[in-house]
Amino acid sequence: MPRILRRYVNEPLWVDLHSRHASAVPEKAYAWLRDPASLTRRVTQVCSAGFRVQVKYQGWSAALPSETRLLRLGLREACLVREVELLCGDEPQVFARTLMPVSSLRGPARQLSRLRNKPLGKVLFANPHTRRKEVQIARIQPQHRLYRPAVSHLRQQPPELWGRRTLFLYAGNPILVNEIFLPSLVERDCPAGAVFVR
Repeated sequence: MPRILRRYVNEPLWVDLHSRHASAVPEKAYAWLRDPASLTRRVTQVCSAGFRVQVKYQGWSAALPSETRLLRLGLREACLVREVELLCGDEPQVFARTLMPVSSLRGPARQLSRLRNKPLGKVLFANPHTRRKEVQIARIQPQHRLYRPAVSHLRQQPPELWGRRTLFLYAGNPILVNEIFLPSLVERDCPAGAVFVR
């Protein structure tokens, strides 16, 4: 039976990537959601106008309820929250929200708090000890917390977006990465070499 997280107010229903609910995802979006490679590398592959990262926000904040559960945070444990756009030229392709619990920013992981405009994916995937623990996907709709910051730049806002979140272990510490795929990316074919299994 697929594991489904309880729905919280203003949060989408996150489900396991391999659950039967994944069949509702449009094929082009699913190809991006399912791809196990670094998203930074994939976006760079399809971007001829120059890839870059733009930080929209970084600061200490509380996690959303389902994020707290996934990260197994204590009641008052804060996270360093980093929200960025991955751009091709001046056009955002992905909105990403990363949560780094204060307890995770120790030792080698402290560098994650000083990334500035450096892609997080380059750091995570460059470390052979990084582990992907869990991948969940969700339909992001206008009433959900991550929808507005993801589409704030769009004149015409779509009725829904698709996103995934991945729980990584970096230097043995949990880091949660939310990636919301924008229409400008989903319209593109995921590069050859991506694993696509329904």
